[in-house]
Amino acid sequence: MDLDEAADRLYGIVPEEFTTARDALVKETRAAGDAALAKQIKALRRPAVVAWAVNQAARREGLLEPLLDLGRRLREAWRTQDAEALADAGRERTRLVARAVRSVRENAEAAGRPLAPGADLEIEQTLDAAVVDEEAAERVRLGRLTRPLSHSGFTPAPVVRPAPRAGVKAPAAAKAAGKTGSAGESREAETKRRATERREAERRRGKAERERRLEDLGRALADAEEAAAEAERSRAGWAAERADAGREHERRVEKVETLTARLAKAKDKLDAASHRLDVARREEAGAERAAHSARLRAGEAREAIDAARSAGD
Repeated sequence: MDLDEAADRLYGIVPEEFTTARDALVKETRAAGDAALAKQIKALRRPAVVAWAVNQAARREGLLEPLLDLGRRLREAWRTQDAEALADAGRERTRLVARAVRSVRENAEAAGRPLAPGADLEIEQTLDAAVVDEEAAERVRLGRLTRPLSHSGFTPAPVVRPAPRAGVKAPAAAKAAGKTGSAGESREAETKRRATERREAERRRGKAERERRLEDLGRALADAEEAAAEAERSRAGWAAERADAGREHERRVEKVETLTARLAKAKDKLDAASHRLDVARREEAGAERAAHSARLRAGEAREAIDAARSAGD
């Protein structure tokens, strides 16, 4: 197993099961002796619900391909400044994005995970970013998004160049002025072109910075959500342990109370037996003394009888 296989497996399950499945996969990989891969798998983040839904749609053949193909055509038309192709793609774009949003929602419902009513906007922003941005399109195609995407840069649109009207010829004076002024116009056009390139570079840098910031925030949010989920699992585990311990405590209290009552009764019986024993001992001692006295008197009586008999003889 490699990282791609692990990611495909994990991002194919519902978000609620992601962390448990990932941790089990990390443990399995470590047990197999691949600590580096285990670390890479551990770094994978649980997807938000909307990202998960887009991932599942991307895995279903035919759901998002028309939209992603439109994105390729739109970006190519922008590079070549094909105004007609851009106009056609622009008209088709709204329809395909709306259809893809419905497909994502219906596919999630079929998978047993209906989306919240407000999810459509995030789905639309993610798919629109995939249309405009080649990198976003590749991320959607892989089906491993962790957060919805958004596009904050420029939107491809045709550059309108005025065309000369048919049948109208430039006056000779204008042609001459064009020849003498062509060098100045070229310099002005070059200056404008460079200024446009600078602005575009600044927009790209700003876009990249915003996307990096969003990625950082997304990772921080994923970490926080994962920590919260783990804390909730721990809390639920200890709550179950507390409930079980409470039941055991109640059983022991009842048993102690029963044993205490039995012990009290046994003590009462022991006290009665002790009292009876003391009485018996006292009475036995008295009886022993009386018997001793009686034995002495009997002896004395026998001796007296014996003496009287002896005297009579």
